[in-house]
Amino acid sequence: MNNDQMAPETKGVSVELLATIDLGPEIEGMAGRQLRMRRVTIEPGGVFGPIHNHVDRPGTVYILQGIITDHRDGVARDYGPGVGWPEDRHTTHWLENRGTVAAVEISVDIVRQA
Repeated sequence: MNNDQMAPETKGVSVELLATIDLGPEIEGMAGRQLRMRRVTIEPGGVFGPIHNHVDRPGTVYILQGIITDHRDGVARDYGPGVGWPEDRHTTHWLENRGTVAAVEISVDIVRQA
């Protein structure tokens, strides 16, 4: 079993919804979908898990503060302020903050409306 498969449950994470747009009226074929922007804060020692995928939920992430470790495909990669990553249908991962300050990201994705 690799490190990705043993991802702990979510802890030390807060999520603030910043904005949404109903994509149905905006783009033909997008009924029932919305574009969503969130601010995610992961406290030191926090985990955004368990392991999850982005099938049917593509997005991008941009780091504002701190360092977030992204675990995918058995590789742990650190991202700091000013960089980010895509989350497409091939993304299966979990995140953690191994640092000593809160890590803050902006996450933008397309989701099915509840």
